[in-house]
Amino acid sequence: MDELWMKNARFLIVDDQEYNVSLLERILRRAGYSNISSTTEPQQLEALYHEFQPDIILLDLHMPEMDGFAALNHLKRLKKEGDYLPVLVLTADVMQESKQRALHEGANDFLTKPFDRIEVMLRIQNLLRTRFYHLQLHDQNQHLEQRVRERTNELKQAKSEILQVLGRTSEYRDDETGQHTQRVAQMAGKIASVLGLSEHEVNLIVLATPLHDIGKIGIPDGLLLKPGRFTPEEFEQMKLHTRIGANILEGSLFPVLQWAKTIALTHHEKWDGTGYPNGLSGDDIPLPGRIVAIADFFDALTHERPYKRAWTKEEALEEIEKQNGAHFDPQVVKAFMTVVQSDSIH
Repeated sequence: MDELWMKNARFLIVDDQEYNVSLLERILRRAGYSNISSTTEPQQLEALYHEFQPDIILLDLHMPEMDGFAALNHLKRLKKEGDYLPVLVLTADVMQESKQRALHEGANDFLTKPFDRIEVMLRIQNLLRTRFYHLQLHDQNQHLEQRVRERTNELKQAKSEILQVLGRTSEYRDDETGQHTQRVAQMAGKIASVLGLSEHEVNLIVLATPLHDIGKIGIPDGLLLKPGRFTPEEFEQMKLHTRIGANILEGSLFPVLQWAKTIALTHHEKWDGTGYPNGLSGDDIPLPGRIVAIADFFDALTHERPYKRAWTKEEALEEIEKQNGAHFDPQVVKAFMTVVQSDSIH
């Protein structure tokens, strides 16, 4: 145990008898203790408690105006939850009922007047040891909690980075910068926020969206990078990336991957039911899919790919207005326009 801490322990003596206070102070000083504060007025207990922050309190039981029982009850309200602050009760009252009541109110041990110097020091040292070990344990717990917080943040960061890497993997063949998935994710998050989704849901959609086209890893390069329009047969094969993505993400217990599966499967569904893979319409299309549909559409139009030129922002917005109520949910279009008007999107 830390002997230096023991010697620097702070004592607060509360006793209405000046003689008892002086006697205890002499005993403590002869034992090498110097951090001692005392009062013969129990009404000063609260102020001294906050100012002195004692490690142990020596408390007389029978005092005028505020007795030891009232002081113990008051201390319970002053102490922080989980704090161990030993109270050594000083009393000439040897009645069992008084001891039981004092223990019930929070006393930790008793000293019977008149004091025996050796007994005083033995009881004090036992209580201080308990205080010291409690503080050590508290510090260790604080350290462990900090490490848990750090590790939790590291795991969250790792999860986010893994999802981003997987998203870039799916886009690498037709977007070598890998920025498409991140742009779509940020736009989807802003739309979700305007629509009133909770902060947790907005975070989920931002993390899940980069995986919206992960199924493209199952589409041949010759088809994925083909310039010009697909034949009907090629388009049917291209549609499979939604189901492939959903199958890759199937069965996860993590909400973010559950959302990613939903988005991968439904972000090509259309409000009027003419989309794929299941021809869902209206509110039957999960909201995350409806949100990512417009964010993905806008970003794909406004950025160059091997098979197409980049549209201007104005051209893309005009096309989205044309598709309002057909390809896209009107409420999502409204939210998207709010985001575009408040953002500097080029």
